[in-house]
Amino acid sequence: MKKTLCLYFQVHQPMRLRQYRFFDIGAKQDYYDEYANRSIMQKVASRCYLPMNRVLLELIAEHGDAFQVSFSITGTAIEQFEKYAPEVLDSFKALAKTGSVEFLSETYAHSLASLKDFGEFEEQIILHRALIKKHFKQTPTVFRNTELIYSDDIGAKIAGMGYSVMLTEGARHVLGWKSPNYIYSNPERPELKLLLKNYRLSDDIAFRFSDRGWSEWPLTAEKYVGWLNNIAAKDEIVNLFMDYETFGEHQSMETGIFAFFRRLPEQVLTHSKFEFLTPGKAAKKHRAVAPLHVPYPISWADEERDVSAWLGNELQNEAVDKLYQLTKKIKQINEKNLLHEFRRLQASDHFYYMCTKFFSDGAVHKYFNPYNTPYEAFINYMNALSDFTIRVNNHVEKSNTKKQKVSKKSLTLQEILINTNLKLVKQKLKKTVMSKRISPLAAALELEPKPAAKKAAPKKKAAPKKKVVAKKAAPKKKVVAKKAAPKKKVVAKKAAPKKKVVAKKAAPKKKVVAKKAAPKKVVAKKAPAKKAAPKKK
Repeated sequence: MKKTLCLYFQVHQPMRLRQYRFFDIGAKQDYYDEYANRSIMQKVASRCYLPMNRVLLELIAEHGDAFQVSFSITGTAIEQFEKYAPEVLDSFKALAKTGSVEFLSETYAHSLASLKDFGEFEEQIILHRALIKKHFKQTPTVFRNTELIYSDDIGAKIAGMGYSVMLTEGARHVLGWKSPNYIYSNPERPELKLLLKNYRLSDDIAFRFSDRGWSEWPLTAEKYVGWLNNIAAKDEIVNLFMDYETFGEHQSMETGIFAFFRRLPEQVLTHSKFEFLTPGKAAKKHRAVAPLHVPYPISWADEERDVSAWLGNELQNEAVDKLYQLTKKIKQINEKNLLHEFRRLQASDHFYYMCTKFFSDGAVHKYFNPYNTPYEAFINYMNALSDFTIRVNNHVEKSNTKKQKVSKKSLTLQEILINTNLKLVKQKLKKTVMSKRISPLAAALELEPKPAAKKAAPKKKAAPKKKVVAKKAAPKKKVVAKKAAPKKKVVAKKAAPKKKVVAKKAAPKKKVVAKKAAPKKVVAKKAPAKKAAPKKK
């Protein structure tokens, strides 16, 4: 049985933040340098994506199904293709139509969500999967996380989402004596198969190809196939995973990288025991030989093969934590533009630029870093994040205010009918529905009292107060009248003090005192006497 050779390429183009100063916070919301992003995308497209895609199409035409490759293209990269280089997206679609190219699933924004928020992680995967299906007519069954980040927990989550295969790094500190040239499985979810990168053979192409100080320079296709043939006889699969930008960008055309790759398939197919398969087909061909325990996250970055390239210092952890603290508010607002901006700020590149490693991996970080120092990268990012946080908080306040207003109006049709004149509803409800072509609930809402009527409600509340006073005063007179009816003399005696009290209170008003006979008329005619007094004034 032939051994398997898997070629996988990552396609991700980071979006560069513009120089965002402290005084821009709250004033400017354009965080990205459009000119730089357009220029970089068009440059990489002309040097890498377009020429290398042509090479792949030619090789597939020459070798047919015998030559197969796979890609994972981030959602943010596809967005930039659509905006700055649509011809690149068309060339990838042409590759998809050949049937020899498999497109893998990953996070939409090339984010670190798998390390910080599994809910956001899952949402980005679903979003990215839909995007791949839309453009390339494939539903991915193989998952590749940002920068090959993987752990047992992450793998179990991916298996729970229905994926059967996942790619990761063949890190020495995880494998120990084991070989990366086999398929392994997740210990928690054995149905998830793991394909491990052979980092030595991958990096010979990705990093050392043009290094004239390298003992194996220059690298030819014949020499490389010889290395493949020298792997252990029992090994089953070799996975070559690398950035697609290796071809033409990281390794320029002048190094001979395109000529090397053009010759590689023919040498593999005619002078080795290997066949090219995509990750999905390779996983169907080979069984997992053992579970691989990865308790802590690994990646394909740097010598450590861990996540310290993005979360290795206080600057990076401060920035990442501040960003993901906004997750709950962002989901509460559910505002499409803010959510999209939130995900673009999650791109791992922002935190990669803050790395403070200055030893074996320092040159690599410097090559990819547009900032002079990691501290400058941190300050610039935090200024943009501060402005974004202000926007989020403002939306939360507006959202809460709207919810309060809506809650007052969100009555059911039954409640509205109860609070509205039923006769009016019967007469006008059907007419409103037919004329405006709206639902009965909407029509009933129109029949509700308007805000102006609601404001007048307090006056109705004031009216009962006067009635209450009148009711309180009325009983006093009635009680007196009832007591006075049986005993007229008692009434006269009790009435006398009342006259005196009235006289004392009325002392300032001589006219009222002068006419003491008026109260007798009051007894006979209850209320009129009081009304007559003001007329004489």
